[in-house]
Amino acid sequence: MQAGDRFNINSQLEHLQSKHVGTGHADVNRFEWAVNIHRDSYASYIGHTNLLSYFAIAENESLGRMRHNFMQKMLLPCGLPPEKEEE
Repeated sequence: MQAGDRFNINSQLEHLQSKHVGTGHADVNRFEWAVNIHRDSYASYIGHTNLLSYFAIAENESLGRMRHNFMQKMLLPCGLPPEKEEE
């Protein structure tokens, strides 16, 4: 791999990370990564009607109620963030 290729790959990765929040970067901690994954999943459940219908049937709820529940779960999908340690 040449130096030019490495620079090109890094610049493409930086562009992707600036464009899409959930792609992460070197400074993402475990909690932020988990929050991104959970929010991505809930957004997918809401966006795909067949998957939303599956969850609604499994929990014996209406589609609107399931959509509402998933939207509420997107606010704090992994609970409150952990306390940051002071250095």
